[in-house]
Amino acid sequence: MRILFDTNIILDVLLKREPWVRESGELWRANDENRISGYIIASAFTDIFYIARRLTDIQRAQTAIQICLDAFEVCPVGRDAIEKAASMPGRDFEDNLMIASAELVGLDIIATRNKRDFIDTSIAVMSPSEILKLL
Repeated sequence: MRILFDTNIILDVLLKREPWVRESGELWRANDENRISGYIIASAFTDIFYIARRLTDIQRAQTAIQICLDAFEVCPVGRDAIEKAASMPGRDFEDNLMIASAELVGLDIIATRNKRDFIDTSIAVMSPSEILKLL
C-alpha cells in the first residue's frame, strides 16, 4: 500500500500533538516496519520546516526535515501536478496539489484527519485509524 501522508499527520508525530500523535505515530511506525510505503509531497517540507522552527528552534526544524527524508519517499511536485491542481474544483490549492501529485504518481491512499478537505479524487482518502484497521 502506497500512502501519501498529509502534512498534519507528519506534524502530529514530529511535534507530539495531542490527541492525534498516537494514531499518526502508529501509521508512521507501519511505514518504518515496511508494512506500507509512505510518501510526503515535496512542497510539504517547507511547511514542516516553518512550523517546526516556529514552535521549537532551527536545529529541531532541520532535524525534522532529515527525519522525514530518512523515513519517507518524496512525492514530486512538477508542472503537471500544479496545472492539474489549478484546474481542480476544491477550494484549497494545497490539498488539490496533494491530490494531483498522488494521482500522477499512482498512490493508493491519502492519509489525513481532514477527509472532507480531499474531494474529487480517484484515490481513497482515509484517516490513520481507518488505514490501521486494514493492516
